[in-house]
Amino acid sequence: MLLKIFVLALASLLLVPSSHAQVKSIPCPIDSLIKAPGNWKMTVDEFEKAFTSNGNKQYVWLTEDRTRAKLSRKLYGNVVIDLTVFDGQVPVQEVIVDFADGLLNLVSASVYNRADSGPIATEQFTERFKTAGKVMGEILVAKPQQRKADAKNGLLTEGYSWYSRETGVALLEHNEGALGTADREFLRLRMARPSAKGSLAASLLHTRGGAAAKLGDLPRNVKKEDNGDLLISNMPMVDQGDKGYCVVATVQRVFEYYGIGADMHQIAQISDADPNKGTSTLTMAKELDKIDYRFKTRLEIIGMGEPLTEVKEEKGEYYVGKPVDERKFLLAVNSYIKKGIPLLWSLQLGLFPEVPQLSPQTSGGHMRMIIGYNETTKEIIFSDSWGAKHEAKRMKMSDAYKATHGLFALTPTVR
Repeated sequence: MLLKIFVLALASLLLVPSSHAQVKSIPCPIDSLIKAPGNWKMTVDEFEKAFTSNGNKQYVWLTEDRTRAKLSRKLYGNVVIDLTVFDGQVPVQEVIVDFADGLLNLVSASVYNRADSGPIATEQFTERFKTAGKVMGEILVAKPQQRKADAKNGLLTEGYSWYSRETGVALLEHNEGALGTADREFLRLRMARPSAKGSLAASLLHTRGGAAAKLGDLPRNVKKEDNGDLLISNMPMVDQGDKGYCVVATVQRVFEYYGIGADMHQIAQISDADPNKGTSTLTMAKELDKIDYRFKTRLEIIGMGEPLTEVKEEKGEYYVGKPVDERKFLLAVNSYIKKGIPLLWSLQLGLFPEVPQLSPQTSGGHMRMIIGYNETTKEIIFSDSWGAKHEAKRMKMSDAYKATHGLFALTPTVR
């Protein structure tokens, strides 16, 4: 019997700026972030000062502890932040900046992505790629190593990497065939300091596809707090922006946690996610099913539908199994969190109280991530891919179960 499921349209969770506002442009070169090795001495305060113009911030912090920030062309409704790199030669769409121990640790720049940038001619794309490659070699004082796509081993991008013990490591990559006859989907540049910290930095040196982290190491990330919280403590944060990207943004966070260097634009391309429309729970499952094996992960469907039901997938068709009652739901949360594996959680927003409370106008289908629980207070701990202040939030376990329309796990196959 095929699974019958209600289609839940995603609500837009961010305001759309007025089309009548006069748009201004503020120049914002990011060269200070990539000019190694001096860039790796940049402190958090120096970053804030460098990217504040006339009192206006050209960035937003994605975490409350100021360890991750985002620079974007679309931070404000009536202002375009004109991000450029390589002395203004190449425009940039978005930059994620990570700090560790108070110093710059990693820079990830979306030089081009079709969802935000629109179509681009082959010649223009190629010119940006060549310019980036030439300058990065000069900055790192290192020879490039070609990286070819290898789909069988989970390596879905191609480009060049550079490595130097003195200046750092960099990876310039694009979707397979973008310099040839394939569609041009994305071009990104990642750069990390020597001995950089974090799983995303480890992925830059990971020459094969799949996770840089091993499955057996993940329980080390689980922390028990004095208040009874048991949670995965180092979950990366991203901001899905004003697009219906809750699925791919959540998957990006899981992948980064595993040391898989794929951003939401690449994941959206592979899963055929539509950046302008919401998704049903069934569509979410189908998107996840397209993603998992490509990145050497395995999708596990714990439950789907209303009421929540075990589901078996065969050749793209979904078949109903046994009901997933509240006890099974909570046992799954308990089991996966103890293994250090976050859960992808599809639900209906706005039905039950949560801490902090959502705006009363927020409703519709959405995907979150369950990262922990508290047995004493009978709460689950979850995170939304909306940036700072959304790292760890709470809902009563019974309410969480009632709101659920899908519960999934993506686990790395590397042990």
